[in-house]
Amino acid sequence: MPYAIRGGRPRPSAAVTLVLLTGLAAVGLAGFMTFSSLFGGGSPAAAAQGPDAVPPPDPVGDASVLTANPLYATGEMTEVTCPAPELDVDDKASMEAFLHEITDCLDEAWRAQFAEGGMDFEEPNRIFWYASGQSPCGNFPTEGTAAFYCQANKGLYLGVEDIVANSNETEHPEAYTFLLSHEYGHHVQGEAGILGYFHTKRGALSDPGERSLLTRRSELQANCLGGTFLGSVEESLPVGPDEEANILEDAERRGDFDPEERTHGSPENGAMWTAHGMDRGDPAACNTWSAGENVVG
Repeated sequence: MPYAIRGGRPRPSAAVTLVLLTGLAAVGLAGFMTFSSLFGGGSPAAAAQGPDAVPPPDPVGDASVLTANPLYATGEMTEVTCPAPELDVDDKASMEAFLHEITDCLDEAWRAQFAEGGMDFEEPNRIFWYASGQSPCGNFPTEGTAAFYCQANKGLYLGVEDIVANSNETEHPEAYTFLLSHEYGHHVQGEAGILGYFHTKRGALSDPGERSLLTRRSELQANCLGGTFLGSVEESLPVGPDEEANILEDAERRGDFDPEERTHGSPENGAMWTAHGMDRGDPAACNTWSAGENVVG
């Protein structure tokens, strides 16, 4: 699902966060896009246009690929040395260099994590755009789309200039690192077989509410997986209290403020799952598929 800032408001209060985390514990998560509009209208057969239009692949495994994936048994992520490169958000060359270096770190971290489970892992293709173009998932950019992941060619698509505009032109490098790690999280889902099963299951649903719920589970898992990476580089990047606050604020801003149109989850849940991944540092903490609906709304 294309990832974009949808609005802005302060971070959730400590009381709200406590309630969310209590709900999280209640459903046992401590042990534990890709795209929201894969098909248009109410029929799974009607293909959409743009980066959301990726056909579902052949079925992959069964529902256990979501809830009992081997990725969840790989343990805490190995700490990766990844000092943040200098970044001038007004300099296109600086931004592209930054994105490549952080993607190098993501490649290293997730390649090592999959190796822990004896799982195959192929790095994504990097497509960092400056002008309009076409992917197997549709044309880009589209309105509000600064970055997306296309499973059809394992493509990590980012608009070098568009992500700056889409991120309120923030000068905080960690915000761009979070955006990138979220989209990379969809690639991780793809390599683990989660994304293939999700696309197939979602494509078979006709109820819009059920489809949106599945999409939120996928998007919030990508937030959490991105958070586990951020936790693994907290010493070297670094991610201190100020950087963490900026990351969580960005995660909240990218949530869905309209409860009638939720594909990425509420602002509170977007920030909560990101924080959960950063705190636990373990993909097992990111099993959104078994979570109660209160924490994936």
